[in-house]
Amino acid sequence: MLAQLLVSGIAQGAIYALVALAMTVIYRATTVVNFGHGDLLMAGAFSVYVFVVLLGIPYLVAAGLGLLLLFVFGYLVQRQLIQPMLDGPHLALAMMAIAVGFALRGIARIYWGREVLPFPRIFPADVYVLGDVVVTSGNLIVTGVALTLMLVLFAVFYLSPVGKLAQAVFQSARGAALVGINVPRFYSIAWGVGAAMAALGGILIAPMTFLYPDMSVWILIRGFAAMTLGGFGSLHGAVVGGLLLGVMELLLGAYVSSSLIEITSYLVIILVLLFRPAGLFGQRQVVRV
Repeated sequence: MLAQLLVSGIAQGAIYALVALAMTVIYRATTVVNFGHGDLLMAGAFSVYVFVVLLGIPYLVAAGLGLLLLFVFGYLVQRQLIQPMLDGPHLALAMMAIAVGFALRGIARIYWGREVLPFPRIFPADVYVLGDVVVTSGNLIVTGVALTLMLVLFAVFYLSPVGKLAQAVFQSARGAALVGINVPRFYSIAWGVGAAMAALGGILIAPMTFLYPDMSVWILIRGFAAMTLGGFGSLHGAVVGGLLLGVMELLLGAYVSSSLIEITSYLVIILVLLFRPAGLFGQRQVVRV
């Protein structure tokens, strides 16, 4: 039983890691935590659903269009709504991100209400049995994508010129601007990339959790908990935090009480902020929320 719980927890945690990675990209580039991220993920999943189910577009083309659509949306949100407020109170940034997320959720509710929709199957239905442990192909794919994204982002941030720009902006936006970096454009692109990654997460998660407008609620809190546990700004921390959170949920649910599954993420956030605010791998930074 323990082995199955660990494997299932890692598979579940890979979903949280995908969400935390996308949030970390935005935070690492702009020092802003996007509390509307869960709704971007939902919007990306719904956009692909519309393209595939309602418009009959082939899945791979629809996925590409969904990623592009969310990139443009994230770019415009930062350029038109976030950028003018960067010098304002941190609370205003948080409220704007939440307001954008609520608007997306409201639009989805207008068309689908609270209906739960089956997402088109994109994973093979293969099941692998190793002793007493059962693993599905979907679990393997999502876990593989999370780990691959971490490696790609690590290479981008630490081994490429783009990463040097990101680190310069992260440490001092004013200093980066003085040496010729177009900081506003960099911020907008980072938000676009983060939104596109949210769409990717939605495309991978929706087939396993179904699709509905309020799916963003549980996704956001667990992604934020994973990001908090791993450490703000840490790419590998986001992945480790997500995997640990998934394992903790199932272990506490199995050995203590099933009701703990729903509140584990909240407990993690509280305990980490109380005893280790920087998380497992993060560094102390001034955070814009």
